[in-house]
Amino acid sequence: MEKQKSNAKKRLGLIGKNIDYSFSRTYFTEKFHRENIDTYSYENFDLATINLLPDLLKDPSIIGMNVTIPYKQEVIPYLDQIEGDAATIGAVNTIRRDEKGRTIGYNTDTYGFEKALLEMLPSLPERALILGTGGAAKAVAFVLAKNNIKAAYVSRNAKKDVLSYKDFDASLLSSHKLIINCSPVGTFPNVEEAPAITYAFLGTTHSLFDLIYNPEKTRFLQEGEQRGARIQNGRAMLEYQAEKSWEIWGQKP
Repeated sequence: MEKQKSNAKKRLGLIGKNIDYSFSRTYFTEKFHRENIDTYSYENFDLATINLLPDLLKDPSIIGMNVTIPYKQEVIPYLDQIEGDAATIGAVNTIRRDEKGRTIGYNTDTYGFEKALLEMLPSLPERALILGTGGAAKAVAFVLAKNNIKAAYVSRNAKKDVLSYKDFDASLLSSHKLIINCSPVGTFPNVEEAPAITYAFLGTTHSLFDLIYNPEKTRFLQEGEQRGARIQNGRAMLEYQAEKSWEIWGQKP
Protein backbone atom coordinates (compact mmCIF):
# COMPACT_ATOMS: atom_id res chain seq x y z
CA MET A 1 0.00 0.00 0.00
CA GLU A 2 2.78 2.46 0.90
CA LYS A 3 4.44 1.95 -2.45
CA GLN A 4 1.20 2.67 -4.32
CA LYS A 5 0.72 5.82 -2.27
CA SER A 6 4.18 7.09 -3.18
CA ASN A 7 3.70 6.36 -6.88
CA ALA A 8 0.41 8.26 -6.88
CA LYS A 9 1.92 11.54 -5.72
CA LYS A 10 0.83 14.63 -7.60
CA ARG A 11 3.89 16.38 -8.99
CA LEU A 12 4.51 20.11 -8.72
CA GLY A 13 7.62 21.99 -9.76
CA LEU A 14 9.44 25.12 -10.83
CA ILE A 15 10.28 26.03 -14.44
CA GLY A 16 13.32 28.24 -14.88
CA LYS A 17 16.97 28.37 -15.88
CA ASN A 18 19.88 27.77 -13.49
CA ILE A 19 17.49 27.47 -10.54
CA ASP A 20 19.39 25.37 -8.01
CA TYR A 21 19.27 28.42 -5.70
CA SER A 22 15.50 28.62 -5.87
CA PHE A 23 13.21 29.30 -2.92
CA SER A 24 10.21 27.32 -4.20
CA ARG A 25 11.45 23.74 -3.87
CA THR A 26 12.69 24.28 -0.32
CA TYR A 27 9.54 26.16 0.66
CA PHE A 28 7.12 23.52 -0.56
CA THR A 29 9.20 20.57 0.66
CA GLU A 30 9.24 22.10 4.14
CA LYS A 31 5.53 22.93 3.91
CA PHE A 32 4.65 19.34 2.98
CA HIS A 33 6.72 18.01 5.89
CA ARG A 34 5.36 20.56 8.38
CA GLU A 35 1.72 20.02 7.40
CA ASN A 36 2.01 16.23 6.92
CA ILE A 37 1.12 16.46 3.23
CA ASP A 38 2.32 13.24 1.60
CA THR A 39 0.30 13.25 -1.63
CA TYR A 40 2.38 15.92 -3.39
CA SER A 41 6.02 16.37 -4.41
CA TYR A 42 7.86 19.47 -5.65
CA GLU A 43 10.92 19.51 -7.92
CA ASN A 44 12.95 21.82 -10.12
CA PHE A 45 12.55 21.66 -13.90
CA ASP A 46 15.71 23.42 -15.04
CA LEU A 47 15.28 24.16 -18.76
CA ALA A 48 18.19 25.38 -20.86
CA THR A 49 15.63 26.71 -23.36
CA ILE A 50 11.86 27.23 -23.32
CA ASN A 51 11.64 24.93 -26.35
CA LEU A 52 11.99 22.01 -23.92
CA LEU A 53 8.72 22.92 -22.21
CA PRO A 54 6.26 21.04 -24.50
CA ASP A 55 7.70 17.64 -23.53
CA LEU A 56 7.34 18.57 -19.86
CA LEU A 57 3.73 19.68 -20.33
CA LYS A 58 2.86 16.31 -21.87
CA ASP A 59 3.50 14.56 -18.54
CA PRO A 60 0.05 14.14 -16.91
CA SER A 61 1.57 13.44 -13.49
CA ILE A 62 2.63 17.12 -13.30
CA ILE A 63 -0.47 18.98 -12.12
CA GLY A 64 1.03 22.38 -11.41
CA MET A 65 4.13 24.50 -11.87
CA ASN A 66 5.64 27.81 -10.90
CA VAL A 67 7.58 29.83 -13.48
CA THR A 68 10.59 32.04 -12.79
CA ILE A 69 13.24 34.02 -14.67
CA PRO A 70 13.65 34.03 -17.64
CA TYR A 71 10.45 32.31 -18.75
CA LYS A 72 7.52 34.25 -17.25
CA GLN A 73 6.68 35.81 -20.61
CA GLU A 74 8.13 33.17 -22.92
CA VAL A 75 5.92 30.46 -21.41
CA ILE A 76 2.64 32.04 -22.54
CA PRO A 77 2.46 30.70 -26.14
CA TYR A 78 2.79 27.13 -24.82
CA LEU A 79 -0.26 27.32 -22.54
CA ASP A 80 -3.88 26.61 -23.43
CA GLN A 81 -5.39 29.49 -21.46
CA ILE A 82 -4.33 32.61 -19.52
CA GLU A 83 -6.40 33.84 -16.57
CA GLY A 84 -7.00 37.14 -14.80
CA ASP A 85 -4.02 39.36 -14.02
CA ALA A 86 -1.69 37.20 -16.11
CA ALA A 87 -3.56 38.05 -19.30
CA THR A 88 -3.48 41.78 -18.52
CA ILE A 89 0.18 41.81 -17.50
CA GLY A 90 1.49 39.40 -20.13
CA ALA A 91 3.45 37.32 -17.61
CA VAL A 92 2.76 33.96 -15.94
CA ASN A 93 4.33 32.54 -12.78
CA THR A 94 1.85 29.76 -11.98
CA ILE A 95 0.46 26.98 -14.18
CA ARG A 96 -2.40 24.62 -13.33
CA ARG A 97 -3.52 21.55 -15.28
CA ASP A 98 -7.31 21.32 -15.21
CA GLU A 99 -9.58 18.27 -15.28
CA LYS A 100 -9.46 18.21 -19.09
CA GLY A 101 -5.66 18.29 -19.14
CA ARG A 102 -5.47 21.90 -20.31
CA THR A 103 -2.66 24.10 -18.99
CA ILE A 104 -3.85 27.39 -17.52
CA GLY A 105 -1.54 30.30 -16.66
CA TYR A 106 -1.96 32.65 -13.69
CA ASN A 107 0.04 35.43 -12.08
CA THR A 108 0.36 35.26 -8.29
CA ASP A 109 3.27 37.74 -8.19
CA THR A 110 0.66 40.51 -8.13
CA TYR A 111 -1.00 39.09 -5.01
CA GLY A 112 2.31 38.47 -3.25
CA PHE A 113 3.82 41.85 -4.07
CA GLU A 114 0.74 43.85 -3.15
CA LYS A 115 0.32 42.12 0.20
CA ALA A 116 4.02 42.55 1.09
CA LEU A 117 4.08 46.19 -0.10
CA LEU A 118 1.03 47.23 1.89
CA GLU A 119 2.48 45.61 4.99
CA MET A 120 5.78 47.44 4.45
CA LEU A 121 4.49 50.99 3.94
CA PRO A 122 2.52 53.04 6.48
CA SER A 123 1.26 55.18 3.58
CA LEU A 124 1.56 54.93 -0.19
CA PRO A 125 3.75 57.35 -2.19
CA GLU A 126 2.59 59.18 -5.29
CA ARG A 127 5.39 57.91 -7.53
CA ALA A 128 7.72 54.92 -7.82
CA LEU A 129 10.63 53.69 -9.90
CA ILE A 130 10.73 50.10 -11.18
CA LEU A 131 14.21 48.78 -11.89
CA GLY A 132 13.87 46.24 -14.71
CA THR A 133 11.38 45.60 -17.49
CA GLY A 134 10.76 41.83 -17.36
CA GLY A 135 7.78 39.77 -16.25
CA ALA A 136 8.19 40.54 -12.55
CA ALA A 137 8.45 44.26 -13.31
CA LYS A 138 5.18 44.12 -15.23
CA ALA A 139 3.45 42.48 -12.25
CA VAL A 140 4.82 45.21 -9.97
CA ALA A 141 3.66 47.95 -12.37
CA PHE A 142 0.17 46.41 -12.41
CA VAL A 143 -0.04 46.53 -8.60
CA LEU A 144 1.26 50.10 -8.43
CA ALA A 145 -1.29 51.29 -10.99
CA LYS A 146 -4.04 49.49 -9.06
CA ASN A 147 -3.01 51.49 -5.98
CA ASN A 148 -2.83 54.81 -7.88
CA ILE A 149 0.97 55.04 -7.73
CA LYS A 150 2.52 56.52 -10.86
CA ALA A 151 5.48 54.36 -11.88
CA ALA A 152 8.37 54.69 -14.31
CA TYR A 153 10.50 51.82 -15.61
CA VAL A 154 14.28 52.06 -15.42
CA SER A 155 16.65 49.98 -17.56
CA ARG A 156 20.26 50.06 -18.71
CA ASN A 157 19.23 51.64 -21.99
CA ALA A 158 16.69 54.43 -22.27
CA LYS A 159 13.84 53.97 -24.75
CA LYS A 160 10.25 55.06 -25.11
CA ASP A 161 8.60 55.17 -21.66
CA VAL A 162 11.75 53.74 -20.03
CA LEU A 163 14.37 55.76 -18.17
CA SER A 164 18.04 54.80 -17.99
CA TYR A 165 20.22 54.69 -14.89
CA LYS A 166 21.95 57.79 -16.23
CA ASP A 167 18.72 59.71 -15.57
CA PHE A 168 19.09 59.33 -11.79
CA ASP A 169 19.60 62.68 -10.14
CA ALA A 170 18.44 64.49 -7.02
CA SER A 171 15.30 65.77 -8.76
CA LEU A 172 14.16 62.31 -9.88
CA LEU A 173 14.68 60.79 -6.45
CA SER A 174 13.05 63.67 -4.64
CA SER A 175 9.82 62.99 -6.54
CA HIS A 176 9.99 59.16 -6.51
CA LYS A 177 10.06 57.89 -2.93
CA LEU A 178 9.58 54.17 -3.65
CA ILE A 179 12.16 52.15 -5.64
CA ILE A 180 11.55 48.51 -6.48
CA ASN A 181 14.33 46.31 -7.84
CA CYS A 182 12.82 43.76 -10.23
CA SER A 183 16.13 42.95 -11.89
CA PRO A 184 18.34 39.98 -10.91
CA VAL A 185 21.27 42.31 -10.11
CA GLY A 186 22.66 41.43 -6.68
CA THR A 187 21.36 37.86 -6.54
CA PHE A 188 23.62 35.23 -4.97
CA PRO A 189 26.44 34.57 -5.80
CA ASN A 190 26.92 38.06 -7.29
CA VAL A 191 26.24 39.74 -3.95
CA GLU A 192 28.61 42.68 -4.51
CA GLU A 193 26.57 43.91 -7.45
CA ALA A 194 23.80 46.49 -7.17
CA PRO A 195 21.60 48.45 -9.59
CA ALA A 196 23.48 51.52 -10.80
CA ILE A 197 21.35 54.19 -9.17
CA THR A 198 22.79 57.24 -7.39
CA TYR A 199 22.48 56.08 -3.78
CA ALA A 200 23.82 59.38 -2.41
CA PHE A 201 20.44 60.96 -3.16
CA LEU A 202 18.54 58.51 -0.94
CA GLY A 203 17.28 59.51 2.50
CA THR A 204 14.88 58.74 5.31
CA THR A 205 11.82 59.47 3.17
CA HIS A 206 12.64 56.70 0.68
CA SER A 207 11.54 53.06 0.66
CA LEU A 208 13.48 50.32 -1.18
CA PHE A 209 11.85 47.01 -2.06
CA ASP A 210 14.03 44.27 -3.57
CA LEU A 211 12.33 41.23 -5.11
CA ILE A 212 15.55 39.31 -4.46
CA TYR A 213 15.52 37.14 -1.31
CA ASN A 214 19.02 35.58 -1.52
CA PRO A 215 20.98 37.24 -0.02
CA GLU A 216 18.55 38.40 2.65
CA LYS A 217 19.94 41.93 2.44
CA THR A 218 21.29 42.81 -0.99
CA ARG A 219 23.78 45.59 -1.55
CA PHE A 220 20.87 47.62 -2.98
CA LEU A 221 19.08 47.34 0.37
CA GLN A 222 22.25 47.91 2.37
CA GLU A 223 22.92 51.16 0.52
CA GLY A 224 19.40 52.33 1.29
CA GLU A 225 19.53 51.26 4.92
CA GLN A 226 22.79 53.16 5.46
CA ARG A 227 20.99 56.34 4.40
CA GLY A 228 17.95 55.76 6.60
CA ALA A 229 15.58 54.38 3.96
CA ARG A 230 12.91 51.81 4.78
CA ILE A 231 13.86 48.45 3.22
CA GLN A 232 12.16 45.15 2.36
CA ASN A 233 13.45 42.02 0.60
CA GLY A 234 11.42 39.59 -1.51
CA ARG A 235 10.93 36.82 1.04
CA ALA A 236 7.44 37.79 2.21
CA MET A 237 6.28 38.37 -1.36
CA LEU A 238 7.49 34.90 -2.35
CA GLU A 239 5.76 33.23 0.57
CA TYR A 240 2.48 34.98 -0.21
CA GLN A 241 2.61 34.15 -3.92
CA ALA A 242 3.59 30.54 -3.14
CA GLU A 243 0.54 30.09 -0.91
CA LYS A 244 -1.64 31.64 -3.62
CA SER A 245 -0.20 29.13 -6.11
CA TRP A 246 -1.00 26.31 -3.69
CA GLU A 247 -4.57 27.58 -3.48
CA ILE A 248 -4.84 27.58 -7.29
CA TRP A 249 -3.47 24.03 -7.59
CA GLY A 250 -6.02 22.93 -5.00
CA GLN A 251 -8.90 23.73 -7.36
CA LYS A 252 -10.53 20.61 -8.76
CA PRO A 253 -9.20 18.20 -9.68
